[in-house]
Formats: sequence, C-alpha cells, structure tokens
Amino acid sequence: MRICLIASSSYPIREPFAGGLESMTHTMVRGLAERGHDVTLFAGPGSDTSLPARVLPLASVEVSAAAMADKFAPNAGWLAEHHAYLDLMLSLARTGAEDYDVVHNNSLHHLPVAMAPALDVPVLTTLHTPPLPLIESALALCPRPPRFVAVSQWTADAWRHAVDSDVVLNGLDLRRWPAGDGGGPAVWTGRIVPEKAPHLAIDACRRAGVDLLLAGPVQDEDYFAREVAPRLGPDARHVGHLSGPDLSALLRSASVAVVTPVWDEPYGLVAAEAMASGTPVAGFARGGLVQVVSPRAGVLVAPDDVEALAVAIREAAALDRGDVRAYAVATCGADAMVDRYLGLYGELAQRVDAA
Repeated sequence: MRICLIASSSYPIREPFAGGLESMTHTMVRGLAERGHDVTLFAGPGSDTSLPARVLPLASVEVSAAAMADKFAPNAGWLAEHHAYLDLMLSLARTGAEDYDVVHNNSLHHLPVAMAPALDVPVLTTLHTPPLPLIESALALCPRPPRFVAVSQWTADAWRHAVDSDVVLNGLDLRRWPAGDGGGPAVWTGRIVPEKAPHLAIDACRRAGVDLLLAGPVQDEDYFAREVAPRLGPDARHVGHLSGPDLSALLRSASVAVVTPVWDEPYGLVAAEAMASGTPVAGFARGGLVQVVSPRAGVLVAPDDVEALAVAIREAAALDRGDVRAYAVATCGADAMVDRYLGLYGELAQRVDAA
C-alpha cells in the first residue's frame, strides 16, 4: 500500500524521542516498510534520515509585520505549525488519491481531522491524548468523521462522547528492547514535567530505601528547579535525555521502573519499554497504565499515594523478570500493532473501491 503517515511538525521523528507519539511513529514507519509498503512521512525537521520513508518537507511562510502587529495575532510557532499542516492537507485534497491509498494521521493537530472530508483518500486518525478542544471542534463540523483508533481502552472511553474508536495498543520493536538481568537502582523515565511527577518517584524510592536514576528531557525548567532538583542527591540522580540504546541499557540493568503520572496516561510507553526489558513496574493506577501493566509484570497502587508506592517498589522488584518479559512479548510487540493498522488500512481502502 501507499501510506502517508502524518506526525508532529514540531518534533523530529528521531532518537532521543520527544515522547511516545514520536517513538510510535518511528516504529510504525519501520514496521510498514519491512512489510514492503511505500511510506511517506510528514514530520518535523531533523527527523531520522535513515528511516525507510520519503519525508515531506514542511511548508514555511513569512507573514508581514503589519499582520503580526494585530493584537490577536498568534505566536510565530503556532502560525508555523498551522501553515505546515494547512499546506499538507490542501495538497492531499488536490492529489492525495493519486499518490496514496490511505492517510494515517498520527499528529495532535486539528487540521488533519477538520479537512479529512475534503480528501478523496481515506483518513485514519490515532488518538494519543485525552480529548482536545480543537479536535472536538473539528469533529463537530465533519459530515463524515474519519476513522479513529485509540491507543488504549481508557483513551477510547475518554473520547466516546465525541467519537467512537477502535483500540490498538502501541507496540515496541522488541529487538530494540532486549531483556536484562536487573539488580541495579530503580529507574524513572520520561519527560520531566509536572504531570509526570518524577518528584513523587524520588519521594517513594527514598521511603523504600532504593536508589533511583531519572532519565528524560527537562521540558519544564521551573518545575525541575522547584520540585526535582532540591530532591536530588547521592540516592537520586538525573542522568539526562538518553538515546534509545542507552535507555535500553539503563532499563535492562534496573531492579524496578517507577511510573508516577498525576494525570491519566493515555497509554504509558515507558511502562511497556521497562517490561520489554524484563524490568517490573511500580506505579500509579492512572489511565491506560491499568490496561498496559498486569499483575504479572508490575504493581499499581492508588494515584498519588506515595506510601503505597514505596511498598509497591519493593514488591515489584521481587517479580520474576522472565515472566515480565514474556508478558511484554505477548502484549507490547510492534508486529501486532502494525498488523492491526494494516487491517484497518485495508478496510478503508476497500470502502473507497466499493464506493
């Protein structure tokens, strides 16, 4: 099939990934290409040039000083993103059916949803987040809403008031996440932002008497300075934003992975990466994590309960690492994810042919 995969225009699809959406997109491109499909990727500048895909350049625009002087003018970043997606969707409306069999919208932008009915090629959108107002607004004006997939049952339920969706769990290329023997400090991985609450992981590990390594980009400097940096010390260190191989090595050596969202995680890729490495998870039972982490592979406790999390850290570390890896292989592999998406692509293409 000829597939146009729309990702974020703001973040490159390359390691170290900005987040789970970028990681999942990277895995999808490789998985589709390995099955012989022709993939074209719309993504941010600096994306991985080794990916087996044609990368669409982002359109840019220079708006006059007079226009930007308007007191209601958006900021330059918002305008650049809007222009890039608008150019893409207008191009797909003109010639998309000549170039592609399906468009897979893997972004968080509203224009691929709003303009999907204008395309003569079917559009599939993956929901990676809780409901977003601009996407709900776009849906309200769609006479023929595009097909949707949610990355977990929790995410599907959260969007159900606006749109129905199939559930396809995100998947990992398990070859890139081999199992390890563990035995090292606990780890916390992800974006260092308030909603991920790594400061609670530090508190819980300290109460459990377990050393902790934090890995991930600092995306909120104020939060890091206020809540994380003062808690760091010999038993809790930030090791930076790691590349895929380095992150895999860290997870393989860890005794337990601590996951501390104070929002409802739509999926929980960091938990899947840990389990694939054979490392059990201790975390808060929020959002999609409840579906991703089973008692075979981790211990989840009530949200925000640091005392219970400290106990869970010790209990999870005692789980059998072979069982954890086996569970990840059965539920988190990329092959199952890519197969499900290809099945949906085929359904959409058949509907177009029948029409």
